[in-house]
Amino acid sequence: MISIKKIVVIVICAVIVVLGIWGLKYLISIQQYQKIISNLKIDTIDLSNIHDGKYTGSFNTEYVGAEVSVVVKDKKITNITLLNHKNERGKPAEVILQNVVKAQSLQVDTVSGATNSSKVILKAIENALNSAK
Repeated sequence: MISIKKIVVIVICAVIVVLGIWGLKYLISIQQYQKIISNLKIDTIDLSNIHDGKYTGSFNTEYVGAEVSVVVKDKKITNITLLNHKNERGKPAEVILQNVVKAQSLQVDTVSGATNSSKVILKAIENALNSAK
């Protein structure tokens, strides 16, 4: 007959193993996320090649994602709407939409403290504009 002590020890060991596996998976996913963000490049877009219209684009990582709608008229970005923004602390990055419209370029500064969300939003805008080609 198994004593209560042995059952408690087995349960505690099982919980430690499960938590260890979960923690390891979490650390691996964080490393992959950081690698994706650090390797993320925002290309220059030539608006002269983009016809008038409304274009949707998105970019997602495990922790941050964005979906945007971009309106182009007369070879200019006239409006960008953020349709979805999955973020951690990246809400301040949403100002980047106005910066892109003002600059008519994706080559704008990222928002300090929301750099990852800034990059993801810019990549979503790039993907939207690339879908117009």
